[in-house]
Amino acid sequence: MKRIIFCAAIILGCLTYKPATAQIHISLGLNIGSQPEWGPVGYDHAEYYYLPDIDVYYDVPHHQYVYFQNNVWVHAGALPPQYANFDLYHAYKAVVNQHNPWEHAADIRAKYANFKGRHDQVVIRDSHDKKYANHYKESHAPARDDRRHDDHK
Repeated sequence: MKRIIFCAAIILGCLTYKPATAQIHISLGLNIGSQPEWGPVGYDHAEYYYLPDIDVYYDVPHHQYVYFQNNVWVHAGALPPQYANFDLYHAYKAVVNQHNPWEHAADIRAKYANFKGRHDQVVIRDSHDKKYANHYKESHAPARDDRRHDDHK
């Protein structure tokens, strides 16, 4: 009887066995259409731009600026008043693809310190590459969603 149960278990196991198949998942994560016309060319994906001239981040997917003000990181649809006339088209933008880069602000400041004052970056607006045909066009409406965060690391 034990032999029959053992043989049945082996046969059942063989019938239900499924060999493992390799699965490859490739995520291109393109977000060219989310990038503003003043963004730098050459990047199919950008989470944040860092603007070393004014020490401000731009959250590409959410179309918001992130800057430190009154000891908190502020997320806003527009630059703070002191930078209202800042020329985004001619300022250097560093692409930073890491989560909440402002949490590592000192490291990022140091890494891009030499890029302050550079004005030689080609922007999406001036590119003739067809992949930028449907880029994000920023409206100049007042900021609706200012979120303040107390994560001042």
